[in-house]
Amino acid sequence: MSHNGGVGHEPDDTTSFVLQPPNPQHAVAQSAVPQPGVPAQQFAPPQEPEPGTGRLIAGRYRLLAKLGHGGMGTVWRAKDETVDREVAVKEPRVPDHLPERERANAYERMRREARAAARLDHPAVVNVHDVAVVDGKPWIVMELVHGRSLGSALQEGTLGAREAATIGLEVLGALEAAHAAGILHRDVKPDNVLLGRYDRVVLTDFGIAQIEGETNLTDTGGFVGSPEYIAPERVLGQRPGPASDLWSLGVVLYAATEGVSPFRRSNTPATLQSVLNAAPAPPAAAQGPLAEAVNGLLEKDPARRPDAARVRALLTAAANPPAPAPAPTEVVRHVEVPVARRRLGLKAWLGLGAAAVAAAVTAYLVLADPFAGPLPDDWKTAAEKDVTATLAFPADYQRTVPERDSDDSHWVSYTDPSGAVSVVLTVARKAEDTSNEIKPSAAAEMYADDAEFTERGSYRLDMPKGAKTETDDNVTFEGRKAAANTVRYTTDDSQHPRPRELRLFYYKSSAGDMYKLTVAYPGKGDFTERGREVARTAIANLRIDKL
Repeated sequence: MSHNGGVGHEPDDTTSFVLQPPNPQHAVAQSAVPQPGVPAQQFAPPQEPEPGTGRLIAGRYRLLAKLGHGGMGTVWRAKDETVDREVAVKEPRVPDHLPERERANAYERMRREARAAARLDHPAVVNVHDVAVVDGKPWIVMELVHGRSLGSALQEGTLGAREAATIGLEVLGALEAAHAAGILHRDVKPDNVLLGRYDRVVLTDFGIAQIEGETNLTDTGGFVGSPEYIAPERVLGQRPGPASDLWSLGVVLYAATEGVSPFRRSNTPATLQSVLNAAPAPPAAAQGPLAEAVNGLLEKDPARRPDAARVRALLTAAANPPAPAPAPTEVVRHVEVPVARRRLGLKAWLGLGAAAVAAAVTAYLVLADPFAGPLPDDWKTAAEKDVTATLAFPADYQRTVPERDSDDSHWVSYTDPSGAVSVVLTVARKAEDTSNEIKPSAAAEMYADDAEFTERGSYRLDMPKGAKTETDDNVTFEGRKAAANTVRYTTDDSQHPRPRELRLFYYKSSAGDMYKLTVAYPGKGDFTERGREVARTAIANLRIDKL
């Protein structure tokens, strides 16, 4: 239900959740630090009163203004004249043409919503004050939460990892309370998550909740809920459990950070098929423990999803990341370049003084790629041990690496603070390639990626078919064959499609390790030329320790 139930839009409404610009898919974005006092979007009052405004319900609730509506009802801002306070009142709205049985089911769902929410005592669950029955129809009276829905906020941009994790923790708490009371929510989605004052997050709309021990209510020929957030087991008609609500939370977190729902398609059947069969692209803006939580929650098999305790631990870590370690000085970084040590030989290094060492390293860097040129003034380099390479990147870019022991992947990313441009280096280790998936050459790896993209519309990213790819396998790196290509595409988002461009560079070391450097940036706009400049400079100044 997309009514922003229980949410009010007052002139002094504020939230401290900071939105980023619409986040390019698969650009690794860091979280913004919450800034108290940032105003939420203001909504101008309607020019004319909505029909029904001023009506008195059950002799005490005066309807003041319509807040929103959905398939099951309309939510009003109202005044409880008995105790002189503002409340939210949900009016049942059932089409007159429906059979009597379905109309009765709809009214029973509303009564069930009230019972479900009233049984829960948690700050992230909206409080139900009363159920007023008028002409046999239940009007639910609940607290008025001043703010707006997460769904409304995401129309303007994405959330950083820390803020998404913070919101996720509150929703998780509401779900834990519901599950402990034997209640499944069954409709967790951004429109049902309210961002209120003073950092309060509220899960609302228990209208299709299933209460343990009560008769299941399902419309004839279908099921209730929002297709792109429904867990696979529910699509298959299997008995849902708490893991089904946790799946929906995973989809919400993905959409909040990546800017698009991973399973949304152009129609409901296609969406349900994607829920059952599609493997979403790995989250890029969400990294570390948040990515681990999202990936785990989106496991198709509910038995393989992490439980609430594990999800809480991951979201807590994502919401409270450790302070980054100070970067080493340039002198230390140059002295410790491993590849120079091997090229010069140990005896040569032992015979050099400190000044000569620095000079030798500098000379090596120039000779390694005479066309690279000096780094721009606003750039720096960093030797990354896990990927055995030295990367160059703009000095203000933010570093992200996998969580320790989280998986066997080897990668590092540096991202523009706005999230518009990212530089990501991944390495597939030959020693770990038990399935023989590493291709025999850089060009073969590039064309394999192209083939996967052509067949599946994937490219290991969430791109639609029809993207334009320019390949270049006449590339060398340190005297050895390499490969590169450029991909231009538009994100597969029917509401907010965005042009994107990728520059990919492939290199296979003599040890058999496959390196891929990916630079992602907007395909049109102010950041396009900047992204291309970053790609050229980053590729030209890449240093790999194991050639």
